This record gives sequence, C-alpha cells and structure tokens, in this order.
Amino acid sequence: MKRVVITGAGAVSPLGADVPAMICGIEAGKSAVRYMDGWDQYIGLRSLVGAPAKIVNEKAIARSSRRSMGRMSIFSVQAAEQAILDSGIDRGLLASGRLGCIIGSTMGSAKSINDTFEIMIPHKDLTRLSSMKFFQCISHTAVMNTAQHLGITGYVLATSAACASGLQAIGAGYDLIRLGKQDAVLCGGAEDLHPTVTGSFDILFATSAGYNNEPEKTPRPFDAKRDGLVCGEGSGILLIEEYEHALKRNAKIYAEIIGYHTCGSGVHVSQSNKDSMVACFRQALADANIQANQVDYINAHATATIHGDKEEAEAIKEVFGDQVPVSSLKGYMGHTLGASGSIELIASLIMMQKGYIYPTLNLESVSPECEGIFHVTEKLTKKINIIVKNCFAFGGINASIVCKKIV
Repeated sequence: MKRVVITGAGAVSPLGADVPAMICGIEAGKSAVRYMDGWDQYIGLRSLVGAPAKIVNEKAIARSSRRSMGRMSIFSVQAAEQAILDSGIDRGLLASGRLGCIIGSTMGSAKSINDTFEIMIPHKDLTRLSSMKFFQCISHTAVMNTAQHLGITGYVLATSAACASGLQAIGAGYDLIRLGKQDAVLCGGAEDLHPTVTGSFDILFATSAGYNNEPEKTPRPFDAKRDGLVCGEGSGILLIEEYEHALKRNAKIYAEIIGYHTCGSGVHVSQSNKDSMVACFRQALADANIQANQVDYINAHATATIHGDKEEAEAIKEVFGDQVPVSSLKGYMGHTLGASGSIELIASLIMMQKGYIYPTLNLESVSPECEGIFHVTEKLTKKINIIVKNCFAFGGINASIVCKKIV
C-alpha cells in the first residue's frame, strides 16, 4: 500500500471565509452561533439558533459555472480553490485523470430543494423552475459542481452519510491513493443551513432549544447543561496525495494519514452506540499499527446531544482511558454536519502544527455521564504527533481517521 499525506487545506466556516479566519475565531474563543431571524415563523420549530457562514465574493466563480450551484456548492468550490492554492500543486494535474474529487454531504442544497418546492407546488407548474435548479438539488451537487468548475477528470465520487460524510470522503480518497488508483484527491464535505435541516433534528428532540435567547452559550458538548446540537454550514476540503508524489514536488506536508475505519452499528437508526464506536476506534488504530496510548489528541464528534455525547465519552474511556486529551469544536461553529469531519480535521491539523489544543467551548461542568476522559477546558500546550478525528452519523454510521505528523 502506498503512503498518503495531506498537503493542502481550505475551509469556509461559520467563523469566516478561509482557514486563517476560522483559526482566529477559535483562538479568540468566539461563538458563531446566533439567533436566526425568521425561523420563528415555522410552526413547531423549537430551536431558533444556527451557525451560518457568509458567502464572500461568489462572483469570482464564472456565472456559467455558478448557475448550477446552490450555497453548498459555492462553499465547496471556494474551499477547494483554497486547498489547491495551499498545496501548491500543479493545476495541470486537475485534468490528468490522476487527481480525483470526493465531497460528501447529507443531501443536495437544502435551500435549493426548499425553493424548488415552494416555486412548483402552489400551482403545480414546472415551467416556473429554472433549468439549473435540478443541479443544485441533486445529492452529488457539491462534488459535481466542484469537479466541473475545476475540470477534474479523475475519480469523482459523493459520499452521503449525514454527519460522517466529510470524513468518509477523506477515507475514500485515502483508499484510492493507497491502491494506486489516483495520485491525489481533493476531498471533504459541504453543507448549507436551512430551517428544514434543523427541523429534521428538532423533530427527534436532538436540537438545542433552551438557549434561543443566549445563542452564544450553545451547543455545550459534554456539559451537564447541554440540550442538543446547533446546525451550521460551510465546507472543508483537503488535498491529499501519494507520499512520493508530494516529496518529488517538495510539498508542504501537514500530516500522514496512517489509519482509517468506518462501520455501522446495526442497532438503532438515530441513537449512537458505544460498542460500535469502540469497534471503529480499535480497527482504525489497528490499521494505523499503533496503540491507543500513542495518540496525543482526540477531536471528538461531540455534538452536545444527551445520548450521543454520553456514548462517545464512554467509548473513548474504554479505548483510550483518561490520559489522551479530548475536545470538541462544535461550541465554536455548531454542527456543520457533512462538512464537520473535514472542517474539524483541518483545525486539528493546525493544532498539530502549533503545538496546542483548543478547549471545548461552553464546557463549564462536565456531565457525570461524560466523566472519565481527559476533557480540555482551557488551551493546552502539548506536542502533538498523532491525532484521531471522530464522526458519528444517523444510521449508526461511525468513522475515525488517524493522522501522524511527519518529523
């Protein structure tokens, strides 16, 4: 198997339009969560908070390409452009067939899907729809638009596993390069925020509804007063490539991907399951050929749901004990769903570079059922050589990736 390294990163997040803005926001302990004006018109919607991202300079994308893009695709194209620039890779490789593109999301653009039905349903008139609306709604809209915009002719794939989508995309790219199918892959996730998305979690009583008047205090991962997740939006894209390929062009290397695993629980469609998380951790560590005590930092999925945080904390405790620092970034940016795995992995790689760990925002009092692990509640200076990033999704889908710093 070939070795795989990460050489480029780009992100559009609720904290800003690029990676430096995101890191600056986290460094400052900033919350991007706010009260969403207009959401109170939706009958039955309890959670009225969200973490929106801002579209900046979208007209830099040619209109001929932009017509088929919803918010989600604009985010992913902008993040991909950043990753390419950051990596320094020759753009000639995009059309070589040796560079692929894998971007995951929960579904097509939620806003575009909603707009489509609002236009069509009142009069059952399809003629009111633009010819490009369909391309904003399809489930692979982010990867399709990104690959078309960049002229990518290699593998083009879309992972769709809700909150695990972005991490599965990176894992799929990792496998393609290990197998020699591609030399490099642009991979990650994208999502856009809409009340219908928050509503899908709200119906399951999984959203934060108790902090509508104090949005900066939620979500609260692992906290005793947590009451659910807050949806966000954006995109995180990484450029990963074969190690020797990166060396030949003297590329900057963030880290090497040394292990990855994804699996299902087979237990419950909406409830997280500790045992399957444990199995995922152990297989990812086995794939990486390392022991649990060699891990220096775990970036938790930890969305601040009552059940999910408990199961993840118990799984971490069983495999890693209480010696490995753990934090969640959801308090800063909300839960960016299909984009969360890639956005948060990028932030974790920056922590690896800088040698410190960002704390879990809004974690003031650890819930008794989440005790027994090393919660980071203040900025922690630490040499970080190996990190584990987790994502857990509806349908009992688990994903964990292991990255190692190349010294």
